[in-house]
Amino acid sequence: MVLHAALLPLEFERRNIPLPGPGELRLRVLACAVCRTDLHIVDGELPLPVLPIVPGHEIVGVVEAIGAGVTGHRLGDRVGVPWLGHSCGCCDYCLDGHENLCDTPRFTGYHRDGGFASHVIAEAAFCLPLAMPDADTDANADAVRIAPLLCAGLIGWRSLKAAGDGARRLGLYGFGAAAHLMAQAAVAQGREVFAFTRPGDLAAQAFARSLGATWAGGSDERPPVLLDAAILFAPVGELVPAALRAVRKGGRVVCGGIHMSDIPAFPYRLLWQERSVVSVANLTRADAKEFLDFAQAHPLQVHVKTYPLAQANEALADLRAGRIEGAAVLVP
Repeated sequence: MVLHAALLPLEFERRNIPLPGPGELRLRVLACAVCRTDLHIVDGELPLPVLPIVPGHEIVGVVEAIGAGVTGHRLGDRVGVPWLGHSCGCCDYCLDGHENLCDTPRFTGYHRDGGFASHVIAEAAFCLPLAMPDADTDANADAVRIAPLLCAGLIGWRSLKAAGDGARRLGLYGFGAAAHLMAQAAVAQGREVFAFTRPGDLAAQAFARSLGATWAGGSDERPPVLLDAAILFAPVGELVPAALRAVRKGGRVVCGGIHMSDIPAFPYRLLWQERSVVSVANLTRADAKEFLDFAQAHPLQVHVKTYPLAQANEALADLRAGRIEGAAVLVP
């Protein structure tokens, strides 16, 4: 599925199956989750450096062809492809272990074609090894379950780390794909989770409680206790002052999205007493290994709604309207 211009639906386009270049892999896509960043791209909320572009950056695929110079991958391996598709390795940020802040990155489904397709080309060094399923496991269902971990999980994990190990009472604003995974991860770490949904969304609040949330309510409500930290997964700037009101002195508010509406002016007293607001950008391969190891040790319930690839526009529409409990996943 290809986006030819912002604000237009994705269109089917038949192409020849590509050949990998040096350092690249060609993957047959098993599943690709649909991320809110895909929605920001399609809705024209992010500048588009490349058009046409195939969106999708939560990809589970099987290696079908290997480019020159690639080591460590074999035909038939199962790998994951995340948002970060390339970093330069030589800028100050990369050299300091912050490849997520690379000066010249390339992102999957944004700078290079992504996984809303039957096949995808990816840089081998940024493909994440994924164990093959057991013989008695449905391989397709397993790929569908893993796909949301590759962005909702990874960005959620980086946001959870940014909240701090000492954040025992944690608020999650926006209970979608990332929050439903991080609620479980936080509970497994012994934290208390307080979930904030769209006002009046009782189904989402019940969903949050079913995954271990101590309390769930609307984003216009105050939690019953002050929080140590809050993570904003909803791309709504007006939630920043709301979250600051909900955290204790010295508390932290983490903005986990790549795009957010403008943050309104708010009184300094909400920030005073050493509260802080920080953002999370992208991910690193170290984050990926750490989170995937955690998910293997602490299996997560990954709630998905699957769509055939041909229904990518429907999946995006459902995400835009908040009709998805958990994550949407496309299956070629």
